[in-house]
Amino acid sequence: MNAVTRPRYTPTLRLLHWLMAVLIVLAYILIEQRGIFPRGSDGRFAMMQGHFWVGIGVFLLVWWRLMARVRGGTPPITPPLGKVSVIAAKLLHLALYAFFIVMPLLGLATVWTDGKELLIPFTSIALPALLPENEDLAHQLEELHGTIGEAFYWVIGAHVLVALWHHVGRRDDTLKRML
Repeated sequence: MNAVTRPRYTPTLRLLHWLMAVLIVLAYILIEQRGIFPRGSDGRFAMMQGHFWVGIGVFLLVWWRLMARVRGGTPPITPPLGKVSVIAAKLLHLALYAFFIVMPLLGLATVWTDGKELLIPFTSIALPALLPENEDLAHQLEELHGTIGEAFYWVIGAHVLVALWHHVGRRDDTLKRML
């Protein structure tokens, strides 16, 4: 069955969608709750390292997801959307995919330019820094990373609300395709 006749996304795409959704929520929780631990503490370090690795996980999964999306296609929405809605949906999904790629790269660049270590989990082995230390650049990157992250609270919220609107308001199969 191809994407034109299949009523849902492939099992791989559905799994990756929900796995990445959980990882994004986890990344936000880890970074937002790091403040419950004092600066320099093991707890805060663990929260930061967890945030870094969850972000790297999202970065790796997005490439698998993009390949699966190209291979599996997009099942049609029934009833079909209007042209403006199709364009809006494509722009929102493009923004989400850009976020999944850009945010981890900004995070890594921030860590490396700030002279921090990114330890391989459960070891004391650090990934080699691919950028030289530069405190000013690190602060700019960290601010950009945070600003984009906060903006994406709204974009992700819009994604969820639009999916619910399609299900409850428009009564089409947009949401069902991903379940």
